[in-house]
Amino acid sequence: MDAPGQSQFRIGIDLGGTKTELVALSPSGEPIVQERVPTRRGDYGATIGTIGALVNRAEERIGQSCSVGVGIPGTVSRDTGLVKNANSTWLIGKPLRRDLEAALRRPVRIQNDANCFAVSEAVDGAGRDAEIVFGVILGTGVGAGIAIRREAVEGRNAIAGEWGHNPLPAPRDDERPGEECYCGRRGCIETFLCGPALERQYVAAGGKPRSGSEIAARAGAGDPIADAVLDRYEDRLARALAHVINILDPDVIVLGGGLSNVRRFYETVPRLWEPHVFSDIVKTELSPPVHGDSSGVRGAAWLWPA
Repeated sequence: MDAPGQSQFRIGIDLGGTKTELVALSPSGEPIVQERVPTRRGDYGATIGTIGALVNRAEERIGQSCSVGVGIPGTVSRDTGLVKNANSTWLIGKPLRRDLEAALRRPVRIQNDANCFAVSEAVDGAGRDAEIVFGVILGTGVGAGIAIRREAVEGRNAIAGEWGHNPLPAPRDDERPGEECYCGRRGCIETFLCGPALERQYVAAGGKPRSGSEIAARAGAGDPIADAVLDRYEDRLARALAHVINILDPDVIVLGGGLSNVRRFYETVPRLWEPHVFSDIVKTELSPPVHGDSSGVRGAAWLWPA
């Protein structure tokens, strides 16, 4: 299999738990084909078939073969070549890269979806021209990716950026030991900051079941329960991100996922993280994504450099 030429169109695939999205970018980075279809949950063979069909349809419209990058909610083990740490559990233990390369008859680059998000925002988004970008996903789960000089950082064990499965820093007495996480540990950042956790916290405080966006809207409208729940969420998010700044010292932290739309985070969290950062002045920026929920799929396309 030969790698596609570099001065050409790139295809990115975002393989999510509920939807699979394709974008084809022109050599200048403009999206020219976009398509979303439901993910066939639990069916590995159908997953391969869906991606193959999306790529075939896009290339028929473009009229040429393209490079293909795929973002997944997990990572590929460097030792075994099998998927690990995937929220989409039917991918775990599968040779996804090998099977996609066989189906598409070309090399395929696969990267964690949060790393794809970070790369997208580093190339032409909120982190454009920044040396170090930390991209956070605040959604059904909590993940993160690192882009340095516009390239994803995988790390020795292919787990760089697995921020959501570290303990919440500086836990208060009522935060210990924390809820059990699907990874088998307790008190992971994900159990405090994912969307479902925020919704549970609101109900536990006396509110009726609401989505994260609804909770934010109610806080803005003067709901004291929603406001108090968001205050606590912001404090936890600030502590968790301060830990990242102390270790990585990124230029920009970009928030993605459904909760990235809560506008007040961008004002409150940088103020709250200052006491926890080991510096006299904190210059790290906290930004919303330029490309919204398309950042991940764009980043998958950018896995093939210009």
